[in-house]
Amino acid sequence: MAGTRPIPKQLWKAAALSGMASYLDAGLIVSISVNLAIYRDSYDMGVWMAGAISAIVTGCIAVGSLVGGRLADLFGRRRVYNWDIFCFALGAIVITLAPDDITLLIGVLVAGLAAGADLPTSLAVVSDAAPSWARGRLVAFTQVMWMLGIAVAIALGFVLSTSGMTGARLITGQLAVAALVTWAFRSRLKLPDEPSETETDAAPQGVSLKNIWTRAALLPMTATFVFYVTWGLGANTFGQFGTYLLVTVSDASQSLATGINLAAIPIGVLLTFAFVRFADTPWRDRLFHVAAVVQILAFVIASLTAGALVGMLVFFVLYQLSNPFAGEANYKVWSQLTLPADTRGTTQGLTYALSRGVFAVAAFFTPALADHSPAVLLWTITACMTVAAFAGVFIIRVLVPRSSPAVPDRASLRIPST
Repeated sequence: MAGTRPIPKQLWKAAALSGMASYLDAGLIVSISVNLAIYRDSYDMGVWMAGAISAIVTGCIAVGSLVGGRLADLFGRRRVYNWDIFCFALGAIVITLAPDDITLLIGVLVAGLAAGADLPTSLAVVSDAAPSWARGRLVAFTQVMWMLGIAVAIALGFVLSTSGMTGARLITGQLAVAALVTWAFRSRLKLPDEPSETETDAAPQGVSLKNIWTRAALLPMTATFVFYVTWGLGANTFGQFGTYLLVTVSDASQSLATGINLAAIPIGVLLTFAFVRFADTPWRDRLFHVAAVVQILAFVIASLTAGALVGMLVFFVLYQLSNPFAGEANYKVWSQLTLPADTRGTTQGLTYALSRGVFAVAAFFTPALADHSPAVLLWTITACMTVAAFAGVFIIRVLVPRSSPAVPDRASLRIPST
């Protein structure tokens, strides 16, 4: 079976280095969230500056995804792949050493733009390098790195919660170190960036914007966008405001709320590894149907109980059990399978950018909506998750079957299928 065929170690290395984009993206968002109260007190920040920094993180990632994906298609994915991670390191260093809120804001701008640019670029690089029989597992592995980014940031935040700015600097400092180490390894990674002359027919490298406005690109781009933006509204809300909602809506203590989030993370990490195992087999899409239903059920329970603590506990369990099989990992794999190879960086960058822009706007209104009516907020997210499920079914039933290439992909031409 293709999904069980061994993958060369060099490709796993490429997947890990590409997955660092997801690790740093998640780590940046969560570390800013964890440290925000410390920044507010240490820099004597006003509420608007605190809100601006939170919104700018997501907004910059959106802009970076849009611009970075396009630059990667125009000037070479490997070139952008190497330098955006270095720029992230510079931004993380500025955040770590920032003496005031203005400097902190500058660091957030640089790191956010670089993180956004690296997301579609790194996925395109590993997808280009992967043969078709291994692409699902390699791309899905980047989601494991995303989970680890969240886990490390939250764990460090918990351990260093009483150490003030010293702890805050350590949390963001580890992102800077991780980015520099990744940059060093990426610079020495030996993977083809452009096809050879004999491979041109198999993977033409058109980069004109007109290539995006074709049915072959627009249909999968629209479908994957609809899935990601509707699913992501729920995931992003609980990613940014999960602890906040448990405390303000469910009346949980800060320690209990943090503990619930920490306890849920290992489940997500282990099941994401399981998703990687199935990512190149028919079970990937079969499991989606079951997981999507469980995920909707989780939000229905949270909505019916209007955010009561018992309902939220059940929600977190069901959500962590289903999310790895009906979430961002699916979006990443489906995007690489269905989007045209020649504009993959641009098109996925566009879906990332538009989605993250929507998340940023939604995040701005979430606290007010939660204060006005937790039930309305939760039922709205439930509706979004339902739309995401239908979008996922459409992708599975219509787009994935169409994505089987008529000719071997260029990575398969390079790597023997042993």
